[in-house]
Amino acid sequence: MPKLKINSAREKRITDEIVVDAYGEEERAMGWHCYLEGKLAFPFKARCVATRTISPVKKGEEVEVLSMAREDDCMREMFVLIRFAGRKLGVPLSQLEPLDAGPETREAVEDWRYWVAKGYGF
Repeated sequence: MPKLKINSAREKRITDEIVVDAYGEEERAMGWHCYLEGKLAFPFKARCVATRTISPVKKGEEVEVLSMAREDDCMREMFVLIRFAGRKLGVPLSQLEPLDAGPETREAVEDWRYWVAKGYGF
């Protein structure tokens, strides 16, 4: 797999807005949760772009993203709630690509997916 190129604008936004003044894993996780909760305009449709063993959503499936999962559910990874089989279910945000979302939502999701793809951690 080719190495993901550094995106200077995205790196600056992550450093200056998302994890600014975060001195540990918990603070970085909270920074991400607050950033995403403030930028994502719910609900929006998304397509699954990667199958995960922890998620029932399959690659190519479209889902409705309803909200961020609770803060305490996002201490290792960012999860969003989707409508699935008649109930709300948390899935990793990194496996989703927005379809009918505005530019802020798209940018925020791509920021998170970039963070994950670069192998950054809390």
